[in-house]
Amino acid sequence: MELIQIAAGAVVGLIIGLTGVGGGSLMTPILVLGFGITPAIAVGTDLLYAAITKSSGVYFHQKNGTVDWQIVKLLGSGSIPFSLLTIVFLEFLHDQDIDYEQYMIMTLSFMLIITALIVISKTRLLAFIHGRHAGNPLICAIRRYRPQITIIAGCALGILVTLSSVGAGAIGSAILFLLYPRHKPIRIVGTDLAHAVPLTAIAGFGHLHFGTVDAELLGGLLLGGIPAIYLGSLIGKKLPDHILRPLISIILLLMGIKLVL
Repeated sequence: MELIQIAAGAVVGLIIGLTGVGGGSLMTPILVLGFGITPAIAVGTDLLYAAITKSSGVYFHQKNGTVDWQIVKLLGSGSIPFSLLTIVFLEFLHDQDIDYEQYMIMTLSFMLIITALIVISKTRLLAFIHGRHAGNPLICAIRRYRPQITIIAGCALGILVTLSSVGAGAIGSAILFLLYPRHKPIRIVGTDLAHAVPLTAIAGFGHLHFGTVDAELLGGLLLGGIPAIYLGSLIGKKLPDHILRPLISIILLLMGIKLVL
């Protein structure tokens, strides 16, 4: 196991701990831009990394009763089948000697930019949902068809997460905040996490079958990342949110633009 792989895990883990932003939003672009890992390997390896590191969180949320399993089922009924279909699609492109990594880069760039916008506007978004706009006809229509929209959102997440490893966290929780505003934030987080683990695991094993997971890299990322996440969380508690949130948004936005160029 090379030290550079452990270093990659430590760098990303530290940033995750400092900012609280999900690993996919940071891990994959840093592996691609900073360490020269191919997009397919970066995405596939990061998906399994996410599934492993987030599993313990689901256990504790379930133990504390902060998971809405009905919502998880609705999301999963869309995301799991579409994740598998995306894997089949990538394998088809590979068999046809079509450069499928260009689609992964485009999707990753798009998701990073969207995530950056969500991170920077999270407070305003919540205020819009819970404030005077709560009676907005569009918001009311969305809530009227919540189960159907939740399934459709799951379909979209299944495709996007499998292609980019980004979206199961920040974007998934933003969707749930919009659709289920009466749920407490901790319950939204727990529900989103409970959906993210099986989605990233299935997508990750799909990539493993496809041959786009580097087991040695995964081991290095876990070895360096897990302790660094803990260290970053300790440091992050002392840093004000009004500094961290714009900073991470700018980082995500710049990485998204860099991948496009």
